[in-house]
Amino acid sequence: MTFKEKVHTLLTECLLEKPSVFLIDLTITDAFKVIVNVDGDNGVALQDCIDVSRFIDNNLDREEQDYSLEVASVGVGSPLKLVRQYKKNIGRTLIVKTGTEIIEAELVEANDDFVILSWKAREPKKIGKGKETVQKELKLPYADIKEAIVTVTF
Repeated sequence: MTFKEKVHTLLTECLLEKPSVFLIDLTITDAFKVIVNVDGDNGVALQDCIDVSRFIDNNLDREEQDYSLEVASVGVGSPLKLVRQYKKNIGRTLIVKTGTEIIEAELVEANDDFVILSWKAREPKKIGKGKETVQKELKLPYADIKEAIVTVTF
């Protein structure tokens, strides 16, 4: 079993014990720097990162392979990568980049195939001059989303 396979197996075992925490990204560089990014259905506590780090560290032998280990939660400005992340952010505002436009909208629904976004836009009136505010909604398949980031409002 390669070092990368061993780390991935250990990570899978550890996350089975923490069902609300899930893997976003695992990177192992050529210099054997292991970088683990996790997220959680209810956020990620510092203790979750410590537990994952200790589980991996206690089950690897530094005599066999010298490595460095970094376990972190995804940051506020990190793009959403998994359907599970979209589902946990229903009701929040996202900035979504597609191939042709950038939309800032509320995430109304997320299922396994697509998201539904809702926002208000100013458009020219159908009759007369000026603009009116209209409610827009878009059903967007995940394949059409290039990047989606949760916006933080204060």
